[in-house]
Amino acid sequence: MTFGPEQLGQSTEELAVLLKGLRKGAGLSGDRLAKRMNVSQSKVSRIENAKAQPSLVDVEQWLRATDASPEAADRIMTLARLANTQWRDLRSLRRTGLGSRQAELKALEASSVHMRYFLLSMITGLLATPDYARASLSHSPADTSKAVAGKLERQQVLHDASKRFTFLITEQAARFPLIKRHAMAMQLDHLASLTYLPNVRLGVIPVGTFLPGTPLNTFTAYDDRMVTAELTTGSIVFRDARDIRTYLDDFAGYEAQMLFDDAARAKLGEWSATCRSDL
Repeated sequence: MTFGPEQLGQSTEELAVLLKGLRKGAGLSGDRLAKRMNVSQSKVSRIENAKAQPSLVDVEQWLRATDASPEAADRIMTLARLANTQWRDLRSLRRTGLGSRQAELKALEASSVHMRYFLLSMITGLLATPDYARASLSHSPADTSKAVAGKLERQQVLHDASKRFTFLITEQAARFPLIKRHAMAMQLDHLASLTYLPNVRLGVIPVGTFLPGTPLNTFTAYDDRMVTAELTTGSIVFRDARDIRTYLDDFAGYEAQMLFDDAARAKLGEWSATCRSDL
């Protein structure tokens, strides 16, 4: 199954129409279909009226309950995958304003309990010093002052004891020379200081350490309901449970290889000292 990025997240209404047609074609009422699927009738109604987005598991149950033909099943499963995946291109984000993106991230963080970050190439805004935050947006031709302020303001969420954060940082990300050496030393010291927060688990992995699988991109998991994967030209948002489980399983495998607590602080201190010795 292949599709263009512009198609992602665009098929919810078409999917609703086709699912409703399957139910009617099978001669089932909404209540009878709900009983076959072991869900509420109200959920069936919300899906058919495009007020609720069905997961791939919901759609598979719907297809079985209505004895859908293989051809119809293939088409509908393709649409379900599209509806549960969203593409956000960087050019559009820049047009709408990088500051608004920070507001969206703040809302996501406010609505989540456990956030997991796998950082492959750079440090995320929640962990950035002001110098690093400014440098991370320096490539943008637009005014980035609001976005930088938004990044720094969002960091207050790290002190919310009702939330948990797990950051897995590769050596490449921790030592990426985005800013001058003395500023990088301060950034590394800042990472070390954050390891003392009781609700923050921050691990690092030195170059040469084995990682299961092949990490290809930075990603963030918000509880078990959404994952965002960062690419050069934008990000992909996954909401289907099986996609999310794949990322969470990968995260657990990487987490098992990370250095935490004193070991992490020692490694961060070593890298910071190297920056200072090069001055």
